[in-house]
Amino acid sequence: MDNPDEGMEQPDFPGPILFYNEEVIDHFTNPRNVGELTEAETDGYGLVGDPSCGDQMKLWIQVRQNRIEKIAFKSFGCPGAIATSSMLTELAQGKPVEEAKSITDDDVVEALGGIPERKKHCSLLGVMALQAAIRDWESRGSAGGGSQQ
Repeated sequence: MDNPDEGMEQPDFPGPILFYNEEVIDHFTNPRNVGELTEAETDGYGLVGDPSCGDQMKLWIQVRQNRIEKIAFKSFGCPGAIATSSMLTELAQGKPVEEAKSITDDDVVEALGGIPERKKHCSLLGVMALQAAIRDWESRGSAGGGSQQ
């Protein structure tokens, strides 16, 4: 027998995730929706984080008929912060604003298939930036009807 473990079922360890999985690595190396929206495209903007500790995120949204039509972000931070921000934009794009408001950091982590425990705080950055951008959109008087273009 070449491999003594061949055919043996591997145990399922319920322990913490210690490394980035392929989905997280993909969102880090190929982040979605990176960049900025122009001033004319921007209906809401959020800036969260603390650049002195290394994590900061800027997020722009364009809302049409109460849906997030376009979303873009720029993030300064670790691979976990960038990957979770990328996934957050994918989860929010196309959603009605009210539905996007309910996206949680747990939703982002679950969509990525998990992230290391010590990096879970990174998932909050995108959610907080989205909430800030939605509040900005609401404060501009766009809430209710949204931009109708």
